[in-house]
Amino acid sequence: MLRGCAVGGLLAVIGCSVAALELKAVRVAHGLVHPWSLAFLPDGRFLVTERPGRMRIVGKDGQVGEPVAGLPPIDADRQCGLLDVALDPKFGENRLVYWSYAEPAANGQSGNGVAVARGRLDGQRLNQVQVIFRQLPKVKSSLHCGSRLVFAPDGKLFVTLGERYSRKEDAQNPTNHLGKVVRIKPDGGVPQDNPMVHTAGAKPEIWSMGHRNVQGAAINPWTGELWASEHGPQGGDELNVVAAGRNYGWPLVTYGRNYVTGTRIGEEGPKPGFEMPLRHWVPSSVAPSGMAFLSSDRYPGWKGSLFLGTLRAQVLLRLELDGRRVLKEERLLRSLNERIRDVRQSSNGWLYILTDSADGQLLRLEPSE
Repeated sequence: MLRGCAVGGLLAVIGCSVAALELKAVRVAHGLVHPWSLAFLPDGRFLVTERPGRMRIVGKDGQVGEPVAGLPPIDADRQCGLLDVALDPKFGENRLVYWSYAEPAANGQSGNGVAVARGRLDGQRLNQVQVIFRQLPKVKSSLHCGSRLVFAPDGKLFVTLGERYSRKEDAQNPTNHLGKVVRIKPDGGVPQDNPMVHTAGAKPEIWSMGHRNVQGAAINPWTGELWASEHGPQGGDELNVVAAGRNYGWPLVTYGRNYVTGTRIGEEGPKPGFEMPLRHWVPSSVAPSGMAFLSSDRYPGWKGSLFLGTLRAQVLLRLELDGRRVLKEERLLRSLNERIRDVRQSSNGWLYILTDSADGQLLRLEPSE
């Protein structure tokens, strides 16, 4: 159970208790408008995206900077807008930042699609901006954009892509990028060991298919595998290990149900040719978002746990793992009453979360003394 979680002013402390571990959540910054993602700059500052289409640098003192200049046009509406942000693994040398966003269709046409761009961060400006990936086709939708960016240990970049809600059947169609996880080189090139490179008609960037709306992804630091969480419809949220060439079922195999009616969408499985989730949430959705593995010793007894932010449940999930088995689930920070959009572990081992609201906060979680 949690005790006495109340938010005060800037750098205020929220006192909590979870089992034998006492926590405090330190508010580093607030006033962020629907913040979506977080990256840690080497000098201790924070790079934060806001879904309405702004990227900001937050100082170590919690001051929120003016919007970073140089972003391309962004179609921000409902679930889509400026989404994930990631630093190049060699950021200290090249200053490259990558971000995913809803890109409006060109030449006045309708629709949008998730794109990935990169640029060099020079002060408050992104220079030499290049779009390195575009989701095809463009769709007229403001739903199910995804999207997370994750660098693998080999330097390749994973991009998670939603099926845009109205196009769920396309998640099973390898000739498009809807409802897929793709794998690209840092410059947008296609790795020749991608599973569908030699499949006629298939998009060569595809790593896996059959996804609905993947909003959480992280590399398991002990195995190098990509883990991801995705939104089901009414129930049926999933946690998966996302492997090359595998099919994760949507909408043919799912624990989810149709909205309102609660009727079945596909089969529950298992079914040959489709991967079953490591964990799923029924009958109610938790709406999992950003996720992070804890590899530090900052939180006694929690090393090796997987943490997931949630939107609908408004809690931070801690999953205790044994390899790929989920042994235990804890629901933390209930009294915040906030949608938790992202969770990240910094280089010094602290966990940080972003709350998704018009007055979004950046919070650091620490054990109490």
